[in-house]
Amino acid sequence: MRVIGIDPGLRNLGWGVIEAEGNRLRHVANGTLHSEGPDLAMRLLSLHGQLTEVLRTHAPEAAAVEQTFVNKDAVATLKLGQARAVALLVPAQFGLTVGEYAPNAVKKTVVGVGHADKRQIDHMVRMQLPGVVITGPDAADALAIAMCHAWHVRAPALKVRA
Repeated sequence: MRVIGIDPGLRNLGWGVIEAEGNRLRHVANGTLHSEGPDLAMRLLSLHGQLTEVLRTHAPEAAAVEQTFVNKDAVATLKLGQARAVALLVPAQFGLTVGEYAPNAVKKTVVGVGHADKRQIDHMVRMQLPGVVITGPDAADALAIAMCHAWHVRAPALKVRA
């Protein structure tokens, strides 16, 4: 099964594609999309076009997106939610079912601790995907999201509590 993980962000949207076969995971590709445009609508359109091209190129069979956490800045949370909508929309346009995971659930699945930091996530992604060259922290998070989804699909009766 080929899975794309998406770490939504308005400025930087991380993505990572893996293949899962039984207990084996293999890195396919990863990267970070950067929105372009003078206003929010054009930046969202830019992300949509770039993410569409990633899905066309790598042909995933499943998708997973990190859920938005609410922070103190309501405007920033709303903008992140709009970028997340693009992250949900594009895989749906390809006919994919999209899994959604809380950040703590992803961390607990991949690292074993629900409040892991970015260094720990990066380290565990590298451990489970030997030889991977990660293009940045958003891509590492996206690979972790894809790994979380692959694990949950393999073991749907087991649940990770955030």
